Amino acid sequence: MVKYITGRLLLVEGALLLLPLIVMLIYGEFGMLKTVIVPILIALAIGFLLSAKKPLDKTLHAKDGFVIVGLSWIVVSLVGCIPFMMSGLIPNFIDAFFETVSGFTTTGASVLGSADFDKLWMPESSLNGMRGIFFWRSLTNWIGGMGVLVFVLAIMPQQDMKSSRLVHLMRAEMPGPKVDKIVSTVKKTSAIMYTIYIALTLLQVTLLLFGGMNLYEALCTAMSTGGTGGFAIWPDSMATFTGSAVHSPNYCVWVITVFMYIFSINFNLYYLLITGKALAALLSEELWWFIGIVVVSISAITINIFTTYQSLSLSIRDAAFQVATVISTTGFATTDFNAWPNFSKTLMLTLMFIGACAGSTGGGIKISRLVIMIKGALAEIGHMIRPRQVKKITFERKSIGDDTVKGTYAYIVAYVVVFFASFLLVSAFDGQSIETSFSAIVACINNIGPGFDQVGATSNYAFLSPMSKIVLAFDMLLGRLEIFPILLLFSPSVWLEK
Repeated sequence: MVKYITGRLLLVEGALLLLPLIVMLIYGEFGMLKTVIVPILIALAIGFLLSAKKPLDKTLHAKDGFVIVGLSWIVVSLVGCIPFMMSGLIPNFIDAFFETVSGFTTTGASVLGSADFDKLWMPESSLNGMRGIFFWRSLTNWIGGMGVLVFVLAIMPQQDMKSSRLVHLMRAEMPGPKVDKIVSTVKKTSAIMYTIYIALTLLQVTLLLFGGMNLYEALCTAMSTGGTGGFAIWPDSMATFTGSAVHSPNYCVWVITVFMYIFSINFNLYYLLITGKALAALLSEELWWFIGIVVVSISAITINIFTTYQSLSLSIRDAAFQVATVISTTGFATTDFNAWPNFSKTLMLTLMFIGACAGSTGGGIKISRLVIMIKGALAEIGHMIRPRQVKKITFERKSIGDDTVKGTYAYIVAYVVVFFASFLLVSAFDGQSIETSFSAIVACINNIGPGFDQVGATSNYAFLSPMSKIVLAFDMLLGRLEIFPILLLFSPSVWLEK
């Protein structure tokens, strides 16, 4: 089953690579066709080889789910980086792998500079134009947002889905302390999630078209927003809208801002709204924690940066946008928040750790885990005061089991260990400032993208050493898959026979 599902995933990746191929044909980039045709053939060949024979035993155990997820994300990144290398946009393998992992994990950390974006805006019908390659770059954000395996589960034939234990795949890939089916089967759950995802993406595309974007710009922007990946197609990210005569500046900025918040919310709540259970959605505890954190953060930053701005409306706009881009872990930027006062920068750093809601396309530790940890700490304090008192931890009006609480604390411990090990390695490999090294780890393991100092919103990661990029690439995978699927790949017991 590990080989079979990995093979099916490669077949899907080969099919998805047809989309940038179509873009190349539309824009007359005939000199670039081979840069996606070759990886398509590689993905299809390996995919058919691995999935040609269906396994008789379709049972999946928990560890199988972790192994499939961990391996699959590495494999799709290895194939996905081929277009970047063959096109000459990112000829170095480690850089191309870094960029691809950053795309699929929706991190948005990039090695591209301003000169690289000039290649995108070459005249149309240029044989060696880069619109198709940059479209693939944005598409990796969108594919990784909901999860590559969730997509495979949504389209996999019903006869290949007999095992109810396929939920292990969803749990291993979807973010949050606890993931369950929202309907009777994994296939239907996956299909519902992707239907909502596609609908929201198309809605954003439509709204951006009204703001003056052409279809290509709107699609790339919406895919990067929907996946909370932040791969913009302009060298100054979204700052291009703040003074643009072509687009409607404030309109486009606010559309992107609103949708970053929308994609930060648990998709289960949208399902409740669609099925007429609006009250249940509005009573979500995590939702109100999210709203509270956002409102307080925007207000605090607006007050703090107001004196450096020309007007209150501009300070509110940039505060709302940057809070959205950080808490959603998208990574877009309308301004260099690296130049903000220390209070605002510290608050932004805090939001980088918190991240979005569970079950969304965002990264970070997740608000649900934060709430569970706070309630767990309060319960422990209460137990110390009244040892005989037994108090259950509740979340979303339900009692939280000990396994969920233990899983939350186990995740935090693993997170801290990985974080500081990575911090030491990057500091040793590059010798950059503490602010640069520390924020690079924060930005990558929480799938945000830009950090502070040398890896700030107006910079990139190209200057780092190859070893640091490898560490950061695996940090992105660890953060997106919530650590354990990748760590378990290095456990000998996982590979032993059952």
